[in-house]
Amino acid sequence: MSRRLAVQELPLLAALALVVTCLGGSAAGQGDRLGPAAAGQDAAHAYFTDVVLVDQDGKRHRLYSDLIAGKVVVVNSFFTTCEGVCPMMAKSLAEIQSYLGDRLGKDVYMLSISVDAANDTPPRVKEFSRRYEARPGWFFLTGDQQNVDFALRKLGQYAEQKEAHTNVIVIGNERTGLWKKAFGMAPVDQLLPIVRSVVEDKG
Repeated sequence: MSRRLAVQELPLLAALALVVTCLGGSAAGQGDRLGPAAAGQDAAHAYFTDVVLVDQDGKRHRLYSDLIAGKVVVVNSFFTTCEGVCPMMAKSLAEIQSYLGDRLGKDVYMLSISVDAANDTPPRVKEFSRRYEARPGWFFLTGDQQNVDFALRKLGQYAEQKEAHTNVIVIGNERTGLWKKAFGMAPVDQLLPIVRSVVEDKG
């Protein structure tokens, strides 16, 4: 499979199928719409929950209410001692951060969640975030291992072994209910149109 062919709008993560069912939506097609958001906020809240995660500055956040509700989110998983995929994906996300401009930290959040929460303390993920000049709105998340694993499962990013974590980026627009995913190792010029289509979605 070429890198160009590997970048595509894929069906909704299996982990989000519950929300589709609750909202009476379809899990087929190019990306999936879980909305309308006004009708599905309670279902989305119940699905994601307000499990607590901790960011690179040691601040606690509720998964749904603080990080997802009313936002567009760009989500990936990583661990700080990774020497292969993680730095490459983080570099691509840094370029996506530049594209987002002033929207980052307002209506768009980037969520990088550690799959090695037991070792990736807030100071460690802070150091990792500095390598990519993360701006406000790009959260490097860790916390209690049980909470982090729960959040990773809900977002389709959980891995039994940290080295086996996914290289898929999830992009979701909670307001309109549109969710897509893309191959995170693809060139940024192929990732940006997918990100843009979700960020600019009007429902």
